[in-house]
Amino acid sequence: MGTSYVIARWGKPNFAKFNTSFMVEGKVVPGATSQKLNRQILALSLPLAGTQLANIAISTTDTFMMGQLSLGALAGGGLAVVWFNQIRTMAVGLLTPLGNRIASAHSLYESKSRERADSELSAATLQREIRNLSRAGWLLATVSGLVGALVLMAIAYALPFFGQSAEISSAATSMMWLLAPGLVPCLWFQVSRQFCVGLGKPKSLLHITVAMIVVNAALNYALGFGFGPFPALGLLGIGLSTTLVHLLSALIYLRITIRDPDLSTFLALDFWSADGDTMHGRLRHLVRTQLRLGLPVSATYGAEAGMFSVLAMVMGSFGTEALAAHNVVYQITFIVFQIGVGFSHGSSILVSRAWGLNDNSLARQVGIRTQTMMAAIVAVASVSFLCAPRLVLSPFISSSEKSNATETLSIALGLLAIGAVMEFVDTAQNIAIGLLRGISDTTTGLKASLTGYWIIGLPAALILAFPIGLGPHGVWWGLVIGLASSSIILWRAFLLATRKDLTVKL
Repeated sequence: MGTSYVIARWGKPNFAKFNTSFMVEGKVVPGATSQKLNRQILALSLPLAGTQLANIAISTTDTFMMGQLSLGALAGGGLAVVWFNQIRTMAVGLLTPLGNRIASAHSLYESKSRERADSELSAATLQREIRNLSRAGWLLATVSGLVGALVLMAIAYALPFFGQSAEISSAATSMMWLLAPGLVPCLWFQVSRQFCVGLGKPKSLLHITVAMIVVNAALNYALGFGFGPFPALGLLGIGLSTTLVHLLSALIYLRITIRDPDLSTFLALDFWSADGDTMHGRLRHLVRTQLRLGLPVSATYGAEAGMFSVLAMVMGSFGTEALAAHNVVYQITFIVFQIGVGFSHGSSILVSRAWGLNDNSLARQVGIRTQTMMAAIVAVASVSFLCAPRLVLSPFISSSEKSNATETLSIALGLLAIGAVMEFVDTAQNIAIGLLRGISDTTTGLKASLTGYWIIGLPAALILAFPIGLGPHGVWWGLVIGLASSSIILWRAFLLATRKDLTVKL
């Protein structure tokens, strides 16, 4: 803590995949060369954003299908998805630093591959290290998925005690029970994603995820509404199809990875053993390190998702229509947010490499340019929210229950307008979390989340919703206030840490 970054033990990194041709003595050169930095940000972030969008397309399809069943299914099923995402998000946070660790080890591996084999840290040793990191990820994904599934099923039975109606609780419980088994394969897929990103091949995930969108839509329709030999299971069918898609995605990606020689040489699934050591030796140390790095990220993600989950329960207290409107608008805004997640992960990897080169200025440039790109994307989405809100909402709200649908649509229109503002601060704070993770700071995000979401945002939402009387719209304005507060704290920390007069710190 507080000591300068030391690379003597590991040797000087050669970040081969981080093209430094735009730098002179480690500094960004303006003009045409700085455009190369923009292209590198886009080259790494866009495939990740594409994968995120493909992933969210699955839950978006679920939301659409639930809306075609009934408002009760949309409200209760959507609440189940919110809690599934809560647990999944926290588990993903636990795994997220794995990509940074693999990227650092792989960069050193590429450097050592060109050097003498008898150096202190050989390429063979680094290859074993990456394989053991892979094992640690698979172990944590399996254990956290099983624990998360049990927690999700327990939450299902607690819903009536938190003011949810019998209709909402019944629908949510059935959905939760069928979503729960899908947590384990869902997290296996996330390990594959971090493994792939760390080795610099993020594009290989996108094709699978896009194919699974089609499979999920077909299974949703067949099992939800009945088609051919399949019975009409309604909400149960939608939950079952989602779990099957998670499993199929994980298995297909694993097969592709094993057959790719550039990836398989670093992949190891037998987390009960370790290369060159025992479970109680090196692998145990890697798991502890992953927990040390991942738990703050998990808590940070959980703090934000937790606020959304708690406020979904508050929306349920306003009735089925309010909760249905909340679920629809949350899903729509979540689509744009996933682009921010992709840019957050991409910029985090680039900042990690700049930070390893002890170049604060480059790290800051990556952060500012990434945020500028994301703000432009959000601006386009916000224009559609404000100029064509009914068009944006219409696919999700069925007109079969006209009186209820009219009330739901009315609430949703107001929430979508607030969501247009929320997207700017929500994506900004998510990108800042990734940037801080890139400079090995995983604790500021947690502090900012606790302060912004729970100390400022949640009380603001409750005050605006109840004493002031803004109802469901007050809840969302509270979200905006909380996310904005968190964003300010996070960006201040990153900009201070990357000042030119500072040396890189651990």
